Amino acid sequence: MKIKKSRGDRIFDVCNILFMCVVMAVMLLPMLHVVSISFSDSKEAMKGGLLLFPRKFSLEAYQFVFKEPAIYKSYLNTIMYAVGGTICTLLITSLTAYPLSISNFCLKKFVTVFLTITMFIGGGMIPTYITIKNLGLIDNRLVMIIPGCVGAYNVILFRTFFQGLPSSLREAARIDGAGEYRILFSMVLPLSKPILATVGLFTMVGKWNEWFSAMLYLNDAGKHPVQMILRQMLFTIQGAKTINDPRIQEMLRQNAGLSSCIKMATIVVIMFPIICIYPFIQKYFVKGVFVGTIKG
Repeated sequence: MKIKKSRGDRIFDVCNILFMCVVMAVMLLPMLHVVSISFSDSKEAMKGGLLLFPRKFSLEAYQFVFKEPAIYKSYLNTIMYAVGGTICTLLITSLTAYPLSISNFCLKKFVTVFLTITMFIGGGMIPTYITIKNLGLIDNRLVMIIPGCVGAYNVILFRTFFQGLPSSLREAARIDGAGEYRILFSMVLPLSKPILATVGLFTMVGKWNEWFSAMLYLNDAGKHPVQMILRQMLFTIQGAKTINDPRIQEMLRQNAGLSSCIKMATIVVIMFPIICIYPFIQKYFVKGVFVGTIKG
């Protein structure tokens, strides 16, 4: 049976659609502009203006990007940091949140209060740097993976989701002789795909875009993530200092349009994997986002 909407509901739907179209345009136009410049001829890119389609399609910028050896090495570093950081975050957060979802856990209140305090009080940059140094993580790849694996907000999300699972499942498993680790990894986590996908996506995007920690703690340029290469290209004069080939450096000095195209091509190359990952976990994402609104 079709429900007839009132006039107010129809007006709300129209306004909502218009608002979402504006939001979509605000987010989509800059991305189209970046992609269009990256595929445009350098001379056409120098003319300026908002490009929604490439002017004189050209792959010249991408040829320069993929000729730079640092791109490949930093790309592999970023993949390592993003995948390793996401796995560690999901694993350690699950191990932290699972006991908090058990009602008779004796330290439940203390750990919850302790984690909540960390959401409002931070140690600061200098104490954090000293701690990282004392742990021997300076110029160590693990500094991009281990710090920040456990976040109070993520623990609360996991705890809330675990509490929403039927307690009878855990009780039945205990009767059959399963331990807590077996229950967590064989029963709870397989049923927690929405929250794993949601937190995993946020963590991977954060690790993929991380550059500040690399600037502080990694002295070896061979360990830098790809975001550091992008930062150098965006903040050096025409990107010439980040390119090792002297011939390319001279061309960049003479052609500002080519420098702009190379910067945009680098941005596209860096953001492409994250854009490809999102559609595969979208079906879990919406459910995971609303976990905290269902049960506190």
